[in-house]
Amino acid sequence: MKRVTAIQMASGPNVRANFTEAGRLISRAVDAGAELLVLPENFAIMGLQEEDKVKVRETYGQGLIQDFLAEQARQHGVWIVGGTVPLTAKDSQHVRAACLLFDDQGEIKARYDKVHLFDVNLPESQEIYDESTTTEPGDSATVVDTPFGRLGLAVCYDLRFPELFRRMSDEGAELFAIPSAFTALTGKAHWEILVRARAIENLCYVIAAAQGGYHVNGRETHGDSMIVDPWGSVLDRLPRGSGFVISELDIDKVRNTRRNFPVLKHRKIPCKLAAQ
Repeated sequence: MKRVTAIQMASGPNVRANFTEAGRLISRAVDAGAELLVLPENFAIMGLQEEDKVKVRETYGQGLIQDFLAEQARQHGVWIVGGTVPLTAKDSQHVRAACLLFDDQGEIKARYDKVHLFDVNLPESQEIYDESTTTEPGDSATVVDTPFGRLGLAVCYDLRFPELFRRMSDEGAELFAIPSAFTALTGKAHWEILVRARAIENLCYVIAAAQGGYHVNGRETHGDSMIVDPWGSVLDRLPRGSGFVISELDIDKVRNTRRNFPVLKHRKIPCKLAAQ
């Protein structure tokens, strides 16, 4: 069986400082036996303003952040889901929130650009988020073969849209990696429910890596990184602070569960609405 990890951080505006923390946690997780590691959304930068990530945007395939991820994967001989990396978009005022998968040779094997952008108003905590002002949405799902099973990629707010996960499930996904940065308010209300629901309804493993703690920009993120199995059981979790969760992943459990409990084959979509 393989061992997988979700890393939890409270990233700040200093990219190199975030590298130091991410590198420390990656090394610890590798020492614990991790072979696939998932970093949280915005692991390399949580700026003072949203525009800060635009200033450090990179061209796909080259740049400081991508070089760091490639070197970590190559140095430790592990696969890494690199949270999100701000990559160039159609114009200079936007980025793509790209989730990149690196193999154990440091090569990029897959890319997913975050589809659903966090444009919400949270009056309870007086927070307003307009992610679309600096981020251009993607328009495609990503599923890729790996030594750990067929892996689907999603990011944070995507978690609220089961249609995306059904699409990946239809493409054979057996595990999902979900780098995230849920707010303290929405995370407390919905994070665990959504993570476990995506695992249960698709009979998949979910590796959910979160930002967790207080950030220099005044934001508080929920944390509670977790690994969930296809039956919805939480195998490991980290409520707060920097660190990591780790668990064995048995891909045969996905296949046996789907064979014995064939929910995906039973799925039906009504093609018409009954008259009232």
